[in-house]
Amino acid sequence: MFTIQSRSLENINVEMEEDGIARVTLARPAKRNALDAQTIEELIALFVELPKLGTRAVVLLAQGDHFCAGLDLVEHFEEDRSPADFMHVCLRWHEAFNKIEYSGIPVIAALKGAVVGGGLELASSVHIRVADNSTYFALPEGQRGLFTGGGATIRVAGLVGKARMVDMMLSGRVYQGDEAVNVGLCQYLVEDSEAKAMELARAAVQNPPLSNFAICSAISHIGNMSALDASYAESVVAGIVNTQPASRGRLEAFANKTAARVRPNAK
Repeated sequence: MFTIQSRSLENINVEMEEDGIARVTLARPAKRNALDAQTIEELIALFVELPKLGTRAVVLLAQGDHFCAGLDLVEHFEEDRSPADFMHVCLRWHEAFNKIEYSGIPVIAALKGAVVGGGLELASSVHIRVADNSTYFALPEGQRGLFTGGGATIRVAGLVGKARMVDMMLSGRVYQGDEAVNVGLCQYLVEDSEAKAMELARAAVQNPPLSNFAICSAISHIGNMSALDASYAESVVAGIVNTQPASRGRLEAFANKTAARVRPNAK
């Protein structure tokens, strides 16, 4: 069992591949992988540790038929939290999802079944989302008498736009299939989301780590800045990344016309 700081993870399984890919699996299938307080703490601890272990990419998976049904509503009901208590719960969710988004490690989610509520907040924090034909996306907070607390107003609205997010919450609208791809909830729709996610991870680990770090952290940071500050930050990041030693051989291959060319997909 994978251990972090002398304690074992109970709700998440981790397998480290030889090529530096970590397979991280949500392991509460009886709860449709709903996120309780302990699972959030395990995500935080895990994404603090993974960069230290030389992890090159993460594939986020789930046991059972569903990726994640969101907040563990049974725990929430039984805890009967005060407003201040639940505010601190939400802050821990933000901590977990920020760790994922800003980790500098490519995180690719293999989605299936329910990607609902907080499950969609989790999915929206990764860098690439791969859905299969069973996957459906929803924000049913309005019907539950709730409001999003794990970053949907930031990340989901950023993916689909404010109007679509409001519609999802007010009406309970569900997206799936090609429509989910077209509105930006996922980038891929395939028969086997796990196999595709692993394929994408294996492609990502071929990039220099510093390039991946910039792609998987700087873009999000720059998106939070004014246009003036963003242009400055982008220039600084490009100055560092585009002169890294790991790029020299690739640039030489391009200059010598021996590098693989970018070509359109075969029809």
